[in-house]
Amino acid sequence: MGNTIIEKIIKHNTGMDQVKPGDIVTVNVDRVMIHDIFIPFVAEKFEEMGFTKLWDPDRVVLIYDHLVPASQLDDTRHFRVGDAFAAKHGMKNVHRSDGICHQLMTEAGYVKPGDVVFGTDSHTTTYGCVGAFSSGIGYTEMASILGTGTMWIKVPETIRVVIDGTLPEGVMSKDIILRLIGDLGADGATYRALEFSGSTVESMTVASRMTMANMAIEAGAKCALFTPDEKTEAYCGIKLDEYQKSLTGDGDAVYMRTIVYKAQEFEPVMACPSQVDKIRPVRELKGTPIDQVFIGSCTNGRLEDLVAAAQVLKGRKVADYVKLIVTPASRRIYQEAIACGAIETLAEAGAIITHPGCGLCCGRTGGILSDGERVIATNNRNFLGRMGTSKVEIYLASPRTAAACAVAGAIVGPEEFA
Repeated sequence: MGNTIIEKIIKHNTGMDQVKPGDIVTVNVDRVMIHDIFIPFVAEKFEEMGFTKLWDPDRVVLIYDHLVPASQLDDTRHFRVGDAFAAKHGMKNVHRSDGICHQLMTEAGYVKPGDVVFGTDSHTTTYGCVGAFSSGIGYTEMASILGTGTMWIKVPETIRVVIDGTLPEGVMSKDIILRLIGDLGADGATYRALEFSGSTVESMTVASRMTMANMAIEAGAKCALFTPDEKTEAYCGIKLDEYQKSLTGDGDAVYMRTIVYKAQEFEPVMACPSQVDKIRPVRELKGTPIDQVFIGSCTNGRLEDLVAAAQVLKGRKVADYVKLIVTPASRRIYQEAIACGAIETLAEAGAIITHPGCGLCCGRTGGILSDGERVIATNNRNFLGRMGTSKVEIYLASPRTAAACAVAGAIVGPEEFA
């Protein structure tokens, strides 16, 4: 019997001859990520458990991204605790405002195809874009890994998603994953692996795959996996070995479900307030007035996202009384966007361009909204109170759609400014 990608990764990691969904196994962890919000709790729990040293300091990455620049008085405590913990335990992989954790983990080369990675953030599923098994955990589990280097998991069932064909003009991978979440429901993939394949997926950039892997958790997925290929090699700066090349679903693998899409049937969509699976075509929402647009986050703050927005905004202006906030996902992306002219285009159009980080996605560092205001955002969640008060309406969209809305001052599709 063949195997799914997640089964192959677990078999290789554990040395087991065969695994099946539902098995409880202990995996050896290749890398972990802790961000600034969780580091005080991880440090406290680590000492409470009686550990005195990290299993491997070089496999631990600490990233300050949610709370930079500090916007509340207690934020600096997180920095002090994090710095003290890193110094005490000899951690060298510390990033202070270099960008968002999920961007940096692959961009900086910490995660490779076939790795097993855990992070203190639900969107750790992002690293599946390069074929790694990555998943979010809490601070208690993280403290345990820091002391032992291992973690127990249940082998998940796999939902295969096959997408073939060429996407229509103006449609981005964000539209695909939103549509999938709408079809599955917010709990439709709970503790399951999503495995993506098909000609559309093969033609995607790693950045586009990152968007989809990032939002897999919004359907409850344990992880999301893409087969490593030559684009993965170029992005990770490696040559795939035989194990990494094998990370594709076998023809006789057992899937709990297969979902098939034709690329040409996709269209620009939005997640409407205040559920990520409340998906509607943009054309049905056309004309709805807006107050603000946010382009950024670990979902859509990459170079191709900023370039897509700049293409829409070039030679145009942000509508009167609308604020457009742009937050690159990392310092490197910021520099690349400057070099290619995207930042200049966005600035000329009237965008507010901020320091790399999580920013408004988690309701921090400027841009929060008040009662009755409406925002179009490229991030991954539109829950009540996430970007301001509980009476703020958050619509999730692709960067291209968001940029079009900024120009129109209302919800419109990207075709309006093609």
